Amino acid sequence: MDGVPRVPQQRRPDSGAGADPAMLGFSVLGPVRAWSGDEPLPTGSPQQRALLAALLLREGRTATAAELIDALWGEEPPQQALAAVRTYASRLRKALGAGVLVSESGGYAVRGLGEGALDVARAQELAAEADKARAGGDLGRARELLGGALALWDGEALAGVPGPYAEAQRVRLEEWRLQLLESRLDMDLEQGCHAEAVSELTALTAAHPLRERLRELLMLALYRSGRQAEALAVYADTRRLLADELGVDPRPGLKDLQERILRADPALAEPASPTKEPSVTRVRPAQLPATVPDFTGRSSFVRELSEILSSAEGKVMAVSALAGIGGVGKTTLAVHVAHQARSAFPDGQLYVDLQGAGPRAAEPETVLGSFLRALGTADAAIPDTLEERAALYRSVLDGRRVLVLLDNAKDAAQVRPLLPGTEGCAALVTSRVRMVDLAGAHLVDLDVMSPDEALALFTKIVGEERVASEREAALDVVAACGFLPLAIRIAASRLAGRRTWTVSVLAAKLADERRRLDELQAGDLAVKATFELGYGALDPAQARAFRLLGLADGPDISLAAAAAVLDLDPESTEDLLESLVDTSLLESAAPGRYRFHDLVRLYARACAERDEWPPEERDAALSRLLDFYLATAAGVYAIERPGDRLVDDLERTDYPGLRFSAGTAALDWLYSEASPLLACVQQSAGTDRMRRAVDLLWAARDLTESGANSHQYETTARAMCEATRAAGDARAEGRARTTLTNVLLVSGRIRQAEDQARLAMELAAASNDSTAVSWAAQDRGVIALHQHRFADGKDFFDQAIDGFRAAGNGLCEATALCNLSRAYMGLGNTSRAIEFAQRGLAAHIAVGSTMRLANGHYALGVALTKADRHAEALNEFSKALSIFLDHRQQLWAGTTQFRIAEAHSAARRPAQAAQHAEQALALGCIGGDRTKGNVLTLLGRALMVLGQADRARACWREALTLYEENGAPEAAEVQALLAPATAA
Repeated sequence: MDGVPRVPQQRRPDSGAGADPAMLGFSVLGPVRAWSGDEPLPTGSPQQRALLAALLLREGRTATAAELIDALWGEEPPQQALAAVRTYASRLRKALGAGVLVSESGGYAVRGLGEGALDVARAQELAAEADKARAGGDLGRARELLGGALALWDGEALAGVPGPYAEAQRVRLEEWRLQLLESRLDMDLEQGCHAEAVSELTALTAAHPLRERLRELLMLALYRSGRQAEALAVYADTRRLLADELGVDPRPGLKDLQERILRADPALAEPASPTKEPSVTRVRPAQLPATVPDFTGRSSFVRELSEILSSAEGKVMAVSALAGIGGVGKTTLAVHVAHQARSAFPDGQLYVDLQGAGPRAAEPETVLGSFLRALGTADAAIPDTLEERAALYRSVLDGRRVLVLLDNAKDAAQVRPLLPGTEGCAALVTSRVRMVDLAGAHLVDLDVMSPDEALALFTKIVGEERVASEREAALDVVAACGFLPLAIRIAASRLAGRRTWTVSVLAAKLADERRRLDELQAGDLAVKATFELGYGALDPAQARAFRLLGLADGPDISLAAAAAVLDLDPESTEDLLESLVDTSLLESAAPGRYRFHDLVRLYARACAERDEWPPEERDAALSRLLDFYLATAAGVYAIERPGDRLVDDLERTDYPGLRFSAGTAALDWLYSEASPLLACVQQSAGTDRMRRAVDLLWAARDLTESGANSHQYETTARAMCEATRAAGDARAEGRARTTLTNVLLVSGRIRQAEDQARLAMELAAASNDSTAVSWAAQDRGVIALHQHRFADGKDFFDQAIDGFRAAGNGLCEATALCNLSRAYMGLGNTSRAIEFAQRGLAAHIAVGSTMRLANGHYALGVALTKADRHAEALNEFSKALSIFLDHRQQLWAGTTQFRIAEAHSAARRPAQAAQHAEQALALGCIGGDRTKGNVLTLLGRALMVLGQADRARACWREALTLYEENGAPEAAEVQALLAPATAA
């Protein structure tokens, strides 16, 4: 047969020691693999596999080192190429055993393999036998032999193997495969199997549009199927394509066939008496792809699936369906489990890639035809309809124990006809879709790897030595891969193929989110291409939802927020999101909450930039999301602070938010949405949405006062300060710095807070933002109290009270009155302090405040403690504590515990004082380390009275450290407490 690669019999070494290599087998018609018996052998890095392939395809002849270097790297080999070749050869020799890879005359050769050890050699032998059978008139036998030869291909030859030699061999082997296909199809038509051949030829001509012989066979198959018009259309399409692409006309044979079809040449009719074939010959198929040698982890899934498959013996059919995102390792796991279960299915294993993620999923009737042939059914005995083929398929399997692996299924409808349906058989299905409608199936949702599993897989591919010295960088790599097995395998393969790279170099490349998906590709493997298959299968509404939802930052998104992004009602939004969950492109984080895998989110954003039209819709979606958060947060703020007019002075919104009837539900929403809400604020930096984003941060200030999300809140506040400053927006910057001042006050960083509050007041005044001026005055008054500048504090509070009163903001005025009480207390006027605290509490009650009413009770309790009215003070603190706890204000609750401890201490009850001080330390306090220092000082005094002097001094020493770190004036008091011990 012209063009067939010839592989002469492998020459055996004259002598040699070591293991008998007769059990060795190799494949190059797909990924380069090696095995001993049924056990896969490691073939190493891509370059190492390239070396093995070059030696295998030299048919036992010696390849010099120079030839191998040229085969692996071409004209630009690395400096250490010779050393690398020697290293690869040494590793292969260890893997294959002694006497197989031999060194000779400065080169290498693979010798001593058993008969048919290499798949190319077996394919050549089968093709030669097919030629003989065809020449002898036995078309059935010839077709069977050619089918066996073609079945040896497992995808692209030398898949993933780099180097110019491998590329040349890929082209040669693909050409030979197509020649074999054309010969087999020609015989199909000779035997009257034209109807079945049409579907296969249609797919082949689409994949190889310029191959005229395939077009000719398709025309003949269509004509013999009674589809003359379609046959002529194929010719017209071919002529147009050749003219457009190559500027030539079809070859004479194609033109002649067209003319014969036009005149209905009787000689074109199907053969009158096709060769008879036996209807069924019992065959034991073994179609499972090879398992990967570096399979890692997934032990619980392997155990679970193995138990399900083993239950098929003597029972009804077992079906397991694995679902998960593209690249999560569904096929790898399924193939691995299937291989482990082979002994339980002695009558064979069937495998098919159903192409469910692609634009043209495999038709069940076509798959059934191939399965029936694999099980020994003659083509002439295979019926035409899906129903008849499915019935025959189940009949053929009756009494057999066969495992069917249906890989990459589109949906349950595609799978149902392919299920065996009899006891003793089992089916293992992989799909990106959760097959909840596949009756009786055991469903398995496959998630990404654990960090430990991900690192183990990366290490197996890259090598222990390289990873051990850069473990942190390796962890960064697998984290950047989102612990997705495909991404890890690609990243590791790239690193394994580049000896000059360190793990840190790869980690740095993957750190750039904009380039990450482009970096995650190696050979024919690419994370982006895997996601593209799933995205391409979405309908327009799903695709739009996928794109737009990917734009939002944050760990997850609620159903209500997603509805805002999509500008849809919640019911329609839920239907869309659940359909995306079914395709595994979106995850259901919890009821009503959804999230993307990190790499899928990057891909979704790339799709939005590429496909969303008009482009302004991207900004509109994020604007709606921000409006939703701002409108809802403003509503929560208003519920928590009735009488506070801040909500009237926030930026207007066009998209509505949620409405709550109770404070509990409102707080639940705020804390559950904290991370995505703050992410939305930070994402708006540098856009025309900045003013709304800053106001959202202000309206969500409870997040920092409660102690929850304080770090993310501060990071966001600082980002907004920088963004508004860069934009030259004084109003927005003044408000942003007010939010940052609040964070710093809560954490006790008084000097930093003072700088921010001063700048906030200047900016607010310059932009005529009276609301922000009053807030800044309030903050500066609190800062002055911390610094013991009580007169300055009184002046600032007076200014704030005037501003809030003019704005009709009764709640903020009440808060300022309570703070003014503390200023008078610092000035030594306790009676005035009690008076203003009572006025502040009364103002809180008048406006009907809920959470802030606690501040009124708190302020009055502090003033009463100063006046030695301890019982009354404790009563006020008890009321304040109850309200703070109800509203989840942990830091305020801790601060109140500290004040209770103060009251007990002043009443000479040291045991109770110590108890409440300990609770304050456990909860944390407003004011951070400075207030913690106050608590420790008080606790030390109580412990000293209780006779625990060592513990007391330990508390004071810790307090002194905190005061000195913060430049607090209280340090002198603690030094005095410690002085007697120091003097002693």
